[in-house]
Amino acid sequence: MFIYADNAATTKMSRAAIEAMTPYLTEVYGNPSSLYALGQRAKDGLEDARERIARLIGAEPREILFTSGGSEADNQAILSATAIGAKTGRRHIVSDTIEHHAVLHTLKKLEREGFEVTLVPVTPEGLVEPEAVEQAIRPDTCLVTVMTANNEIGTIQPVERIGEICRARGVLFHTDAVQAVGHLPLDVRKLNADMLSASAHKFHGPKGVGFLWARRGVALTSLIEGGAQERGKRAGTENVAGIVATAAALEEAVEGIDAVTKRLTPLRDRLIAGLSKIPHAALNGDPVRRAPSNVNFCFEGIEGEALLLLLDDRGIAASSGSACTSGSLDPSHVLLAIGRPHGVAHGSLRLSLGEDATEEQVDYMIRTVGEVVAYLRGFSPVWRDLVEGKAEFVL
Repeated sequence: MFIYADNAATTKMSRAAIEAMTPYLTEVYGNPSSLYALGQRAKDGLEDARERIARLIGAEPREILFTSGGSEADNQAILSATAIGAKTGRRHIVSDTIEHHAVLHTLKKLEREGFEVTLVPVTPEGLVEPEAVEQAIRPDTCLVTVMTANNEIGTIQPVERIGEICRARGVLFHTDAVQAVGHLPLDVRKLNADMLSASAHKFHGPKGVGFLWARRGVALTSLIEGGAQERGKRAGTENVAGIVATAAALEEAVEGIDAVTKRLTPLRDRLIAGLSKIPHAALNGDPVRRAPSNVNFCFEGIEGEALLLLLDDRGIAASSGSACTSGSLDPSHVLLAIGRPHGVAHGSLRLSLGEDATEEQVDYMIRTVGEVVAYLRGFSPVWRDLVEGKAEFVL
């Protein structure tokens, strides 16, 4: 049996996305900036995709800017908001400790350029409390950026309330919705947001395509200079085929949100219940306010990398956190932020279910993870010290 349980890292392209994309690779391959008929047909496809995506998230077409993915969209949103703030002397940013590195690393860069950053701590369940955000906002705050759903532990944040606070205080609000778009019901107006980031490959679209929604009136800063594409805010010939595929994938995903959520939530909870029976294991993230596909656990006394390799050998593709940090030997900053000790955070596992997950697959994962954890503990000196009382259990 092979089970792909790393859908938070990337998803398989949908048949609808592939079929929508193919003509723009083989027939309608013109440059959308060209005046001849083939180029104009490509432009028509590009603008049709923009309109469809805008409609799906409650936006206006002119508010959609296509990017290479979520990281670029995050960067452009943050750098645009801080450029606006700097013009009036507002050089303070509020975020939180469990954001994606596309956000956190950009904030570090801005700190080196003289901006001040306040990272609000989260609860042990990984929730950003609106009151903490409100208390952190200052007269010179130019931006609040809080993700909609966490990419590692799946916690869904109260972004509507945070957006209300920002609107009342006259502060721009950006949300990284890469793990939410296509998986949770979203209307950008109801979010009270000013900017939102998304990435196609998280909802069965192609890699290398994303978009930034920026409310009309928010002046975006160009990250790439060279041409007049995307209203002069992102130079470079648009990836028309990828953009058309993104619209098709998002339409299918949004149409199926209710049915998929209803189907996946009990499977997710079944997986959580089964893994919770493993001794000295703990769920990471809020048990209720979490993405319907996300399961994240820590297992005391083991190393996450060994766990992943052995699970792969047993036909389960999983991860220990964000795919963007898979080459790092450091434990997850998200797990450290919710209070997991360094050693425990090293023994983490993220399983993110796909829409085609079954009870049989869930039961296989429960059984296999339990067996692999027991096997690894069998020759772990850390586990031996815990069992012999030379060290204290944390979980």
